[in-house]
Amino acid sequence: MADKKLEKLISELRGKDKIKVLFVCLGNICRSPAADGIMRALVDERGDAGRWVIDSAGTGGWHVGDLPDKRMRVHGARRGLRFDHICRQVKEGDFDDFDMIIGMDSGNLRDLHRLAPTPEAEDKIVAMADFFNPGAVYDHVPDPYYDGAQGFETVLDLLQDATLNLYERLTPST
Repeated sequence: MADKKLEKLISELRGKDKIKVLFVCLGNICRSPAADGIMRALVDERGDAGRWVIDSAGTGGWHVGDLPDKRMRVHGARRGLRFDHICRQVKEGDFDDFDMIIGMDSGNLRDLHRLAPTPEAEDKIVAMADFFNPGAVYDHVPDPYYDGAQGFETVLDLLQDATLNLYERLTPST
């Protein structure tokens, strides 16, 4: 059932002139700002930035106003990525402002479904794992906050593959 909802959403968005995507994790300091920054770099590289509105937010408000975690910024910079998003919390209006709201793990998805004001808003919620490569070891984007350097690298690997897959699925073939 979830696959049918996702395919319907992708089909609806594929033909739009502007696609608005919100990436969501717990505190908006590691995973979602990384997805945001990676996606921005990808659409810039492809010359498609004008078609996309990209943002990120957290379900919790502990880090509102902060830059992303320094470790994530350092690991991203090593890959030529810049993560300079100012952390914010998900708000009800995001369900009106964005076409697709992408949660990093089951807890984020559960919180987003709880926050969604309508069934139509809930239909916009998808898992980042829906865009993982086939055979991926993970079924979610793990939180690297308490892990060492390898945790951040793993998250960046997963997000680089998933954002590319997201982009390709929402971009009409030419």
